[in-house]
Amino acid sequence: MISAQKLTKKFGSILALDAVSFDIAPGEFVFLTGPSGSGKTTVLRLIMRDLKPDAGKLVLVGPAKIHEYRRTIGTVFQDFKLLSDRSVFENVALPLEVMGVKPDDLQKSVKKALELVELTARTDLFPAQLSGGELQRVALARAIVARPKLILADEPTGNLDPKTARSIVNLLSTLHSQLQTTVIMATHNADIVNHQGRRVIALEAGKVIKDSPKGKYD
Repeated sequence: MISAQKLTKKFGSILALDAVSFDIAPGEFVFLTGPSGSGKTTVLRLIMRDLKPDAGKLVLVGPAKIHEYRRTIGTVFQDFKLLSDRSVFENVALPLEVMGVKPDDLQKSVKKALELVELTARTDLFPAQLSGGELQRVALARAIVARPKLILADEPTGNLDPKTARSIVNLLSTLHSQLQTTVIMATHNADIVNHQGRRVIALEAGKVIKDSPKGKYD
C-alpha cells in the first residue's frame, strides 16, 4: 500500500505539490497524468524516497534503509538511462550485480527478463545498435529483472513514435499482469491513457483534480 496524505512539496518559492492525497493498493496499475510542471515527477521522486515532503505524510511499505527500499523498485525513464559501453545483457544484469546475485542465478534472471520483453535475439548488441522501442524494452527488462514489487515509469514513451509508444505500454501492462507488480506511470500522452482504460490520478498545478478508476485523459 502507498498512502499519500496531504503531501506538500516546495522547491524554493515554487509549490510543486499542494496537499496531494491518494491511496494505491498492491498490484494496481495507475496513470499519473497532467501537463509538464503539474507535479507528476515530484510524486514519483517522493515514492522513490529521493525527496522528503515539506508537509503531509507518505506511508510506504518496504525496508527502512533507503538503499534496501530502492531495490524493491524498478524504474523506467524517458531517456532510457542505459550504459552505452555495456551490452543489452550487461545493462539488464546491472541491478543484480549491485545486489550481489550469484552468477548462475544472474544468468537465469536476465535470460527470463529478456524473454518477457522479447529481446533474446538482441542480447549481445549495444545501445547504439538498437531502435528507440528496443532501447525502452531493454530498460523494461532491467526494471523487472529483480522482480520488484513496484515499477515507477516517468514518461517512458516521451521519445517514441505513437505506434512504438503504444506497444511499450501494452508490454508494460502485460508485465504488470504476469508479475502482479504495482505500476505507477507518469505521462501526458492522452492516446495511451485512453487506450488502456486504467485508473487515472490527474494533477494540475500540484493538486489532484481527478481520481478515476477507469479514467480518461481530459
